[in-house]
Amino acid sequence: MPKIDSTFSTVLIAVTIAAGVLFSSMDGSSHSNDRYSLFVGNAAEAQGANEVPRPRWAASATGRVEPASGAVHVTSLIGGRITQVPVAIGERVAKGDVLVQLDDKEALQRIRAAAAEADVRKLERADEEVTGLSLERREAEDDVSDAQRERFAAWRALDETVELKRSGDARESDVTAARDAVDTAEQRLKDAQSKLAKVNAKADMPLPGRLDTSLTIAMADLALAEEAFEKTRIRAPFDGNVLNVFSRVGETAAPGPASPVAVFGDLSKMRVRAEVEERDVAKVQIGQKVVVKADAFPDKQFEGVVKEISGALGSPRIASRGPRRPNDVDVLEVVVDLDGVPPLLTGMRVDVFFHRQEAEARKSASIATKV
Repeated sequence: MPKIDSTFSTVLIAVTIAAGVLFSSMDGSSHSNDRYSLFVGNAAEAQGANEVPRPRWAASATGRVEPASGAVHVTSLIGGRITQVPVAIGERVAKGDVLVQLDDKEALQRIRAAAAEADVRKLERADEEVTGLSLERREAEDDVSDAQRERFAAWRALDETVELKRSGDARESDVTAARDAVDTAEQRLKDAQSKLAKVNAKADMPLPGRLDTSLTIAMADLALAEEAFEKTRIRAPFDGNVLNVFSRVGETAAPGPASPVAVFGDLSKMRVRAEVEERDVAKVQIGQKVVVKADAFPDKQFEGVVKEISGALGSPRIASRGPRRPNDVDVLEVVVDLDGVPPLLTGMRVDVFFHRQEAEARKSASIATKV
């Protein structure tokens, strides 16, 4: 076997080592141009200054976009067949508007029966005359009963007007008037109930008579029937947008948080719920400015401010990007209010960067205050 020249072997090894060093330097420079870089300046500037570039951000975290109100999973209080879904995904509705309607035939029959019974009991009671505190209590109870009927009628009128508005048979001014009527009826009921409570609290109030008691029971049955009817209307909890709908006409709605009929939230203001790693919790403070970046908008960045910080660490609920964070690392939940109305979508995963200058300024001010 021919012998290999030792000089040639030495040269070959040196060339191999040089090629490896060159490849490593090229790979490192490519990472320094990452668009989510946490440092000020580039690698050349840092090498020229013979020092490591100073970090620009105090900390970074992964987060998810959500409405300022949070994403509310709206559920039904009762089970029943879905007869109508008048809203569409993305539609903006007002507080109290019907999102999903259940079958109400049985509830309406109970209301009719309870109303007839109450009318009969009221006629019977009219034959019994009372005076003094008993008369005052009777009038206060009648006011509460009438206010409850007015509120029920006002809500039904509002539902019908909103439906007519969707079909083009009513104007926005009609809907506004119907909402005002509901507000007036709600306030009147509160005032009547407050007045009745004051009357019942008076000293030497006599016990109610048999006919008064019978009417009270009948009116209570009517109120319960109206509440059962109201549960067939699943309403918007506040002014906001329909984020998703899980209901279809003909399906059966089930009560409980495990079976939401819709997801609701207010998109007029957005926020990010971020998870800061345990090692960075001391670098994040209330009022600190942040920059939010999303892969869907590579050329844009969105600004915001830290609004809330959790009081305890917990397990991460947002999937990390790659192997940079182990699954067993505890995180601190931080809520960031975004400026303006960014084009981000609810549920979108983003990267959150916390300003270092803001953190240092707040830390210095805190130290100065203590001194």
